[in-house]
Amino acid sequence: MLEINLIRTQTETVIAGLERKYIGDATTRIGQILEVDEQKRALQTRSDQLKSKVNSLSREIGEDMKSGRKTEAQTKKEEVARLKSDDSRCAEQLEQLDQALQHMLVQLPNLPYEQVPSGRTPNDNLEVHKWGDLLPGGADVLPHWELAKTYGLIDFEEGVKVTGAGFPVYRGAGARLQRALINFFLDRNTAAGYLEIQPPILVNEVSGFGTGNLPDKEGQMYFVGEDKLYLAPTAEVPVTNLYRDTLWKATDLPIKNTAYTPCFRREAGSYGKDVRGLNRLHQFDKVEIVQITLPEQSEQALDEMCRHVGGLIEALELPHRMIRLCGGDMSFASALTYDFEVWSRGQDRWLEVSSVSNFRTFQTNRLKVRYRDEDGKNQLAHSLNGSALALPRIVAALLEHHQQGDSIQIPSALVPYTGFNAITPLW
Repeated sequence: MLEINLIRTQTETVIAGLERKYIGDATTRIGQILEVDEQKRALQTRSDQLKSKVNSLSREIGEDMKSGRKTEAQTKKEEVARLKSDDSRCAEQLEQLDQALQHMLVQLPNLPYEQVPSGRTPNDNLEVHKWGDLLPGGADVLPHWELAKTYGLIDFEEGVKVTGAGFPVYRGAGARLQRALINFFLDRNTAAGYLEIQPPILVNEVSGFGTGNLPDKEGQMYFVGEDKLYLAPTAEVPVTNLYRDTLWKATDLPIKNTAYTPCFRREAGSYGKDVRGLNRLHQFDKVEIVQITLPEQSEQALDEMCRHVGGLIEALELPHRMIRLCGGDMSFASALTYDFEVWSRGQDRWLEVSSVSNFRTFQTNRLKVRYRDEDGKNQLAHSLNGSALALPRIVAALLEHHQQGDSIQIPSALVPYTGFNAITPLW
């Protein structure tokens, strides 16, 4: 959530940033916010004046009573009662204005960094790095859903029978590959200094709001109505919320966590080739990395996280690229996002496997994650997160890229985790 003081003091900068996120009529919306904020501040001043007058009169009443001026004291008591009644009405109006202001503020997305490209669609994103050779496709190069069937790795139809579309069943070497990747990513992350966390996968509304998923992504989240809980769309939500309402010493930061969870997303409106096989699922496995940093550390932390994610993909010997998202393609909460995409040899296209984002104070303002600076003042920390990594499209790319005609080879870094160096057909 944007800080109201930022909107007051850098109004034009805020409007320009929101326009780069394409929210529509940013000038009008910011004007409405500032109007309500001004009303609230004026009313707060009035309330403070009333309280000051009450305190002053209360002291005078005490003096009058000591001096026997009962008539004057009674008149002042009546005045105090009237002032308190006025202040009570001020408090009610302040609460209403504060709720209105908060409602408007939570509808605003985060402001993008200056280096975020302009544009609305993925076509406007900027490629900043590419690694590996893109192997040619051809009639004998199969997409992962055919490889999964040939090698008995994943059964999509059984998942439909048990639950519905988007809930695959992994079998044999396919299940072992999933488990191997999760352990591989967690081990690499902890070796890089991230503390492993095993969080709940059900979260409450406050947690969803804290990371910016609610109200923005409410339609994409699975909701357990009876208990008013949401299935976590990513480990970012429960892990980041561990630090809600906390105050840290500057020397305690950065905090670095990693976590594996199954993730749940409704993916409403998805269709066509984008949902074939593992391309887009309602339930999938993902390992996440999260950092809480000092503001001056967050840009360096983002670079570090990107290098780490790129190293994971390189260890799996998968051609990939890193792109900087444009303003219109970024998430609601992000200030700067880099996506990592692996090359799908069997589909002849790029598949996103990770987003690494810096949220600056957007999440921490909602969560009230603060630290005490060298002057003893409480300041908002910065939060970041990234996928390290999301499994479905990694598995898809692994199967397609490493297919050899009569087998699927396992990258050498992963062999200690799978226990085998190749997958062979069932027949």
